[in-house]
Amino acid sequence: MSSYSVESCAVETTDGVKLNARVFRPKEEEQGGEVKNDSSSLAIVLVHPYSILGGCQGLLKGIASGLASKGFKAVTFDMRGVGRSTGKASLTGFAEVEDVIAVCKWVSENLPTNRILLVGSSAGAPITGSAVDEIEQVVGYVSLGYPFGMMASILFGRHHKAILKSPKPKLFVMGTRDGFTSVKQLQNKLSSAAGRVETHLIEGASHFQMEGPAYDAQMVNLILDFIASL
Repeated sequence: MSSYSVESCAVETTDGVKLNARVFRPKEEEQGGEVKNDSSSLAIVLVHPYSILGGCQGLLKGIASGLASKGFKAVTFDMRGVGRSTGKASLTGFAEVEDVIAVCKWVSENLPTNRILLVGSSAGAPITGSAVDEIEQVVGYVSLGYPFGMMASILFGRHHKAILKSPKPKLFVMGTRDGFTSVKQLQNKLSSAAGRVETHLIEGASHFQMEGPAYDAQMVNLILDFIASL
């Protein structure tokens, strides 16, 4: 029997886009039982990889269900122009920052919680990073494979400043064979970052490998360790 339940919901952005979202709830919470940890007061919002390359909330189902199984409410959603979400995907991800803000607002009002952890995967990481300081309830940020490299920076470079200057605690997870960002590029970027910054390198993992289901359990454990440190 599954230790979590999933429900679909719709979230509207300030510019009228309707986003298709899913809430992964721990079974204990659904039955009105006590959830044993800090989970009742914290929700985790996960932001999927680049829409234009086929990114969608389904890619984060493994991590979201893993977090819900551990007692945490987790939320995934399709950004604008993806799946059943309306609107049009943007090339640089700036329109999608509004999607992240809208989902966090919905979460704080409907789940309800005053503490949100934002997790961005691949191109979802720079988009999420631009939203972190726009949302009062966000208490921390986790990046899974932030594309800091030269080529990726043509598209996402204007997002870098927001997360690097944010005083909120940050964790950057990356494979040592990430094709978009070298370990040196990651370290150089983070050397100027404000606040508490942690990195976790996964030996031998490439960018798209790390996005795959084989790494979901490891991502869940890294996120849980980070939550425990907040």
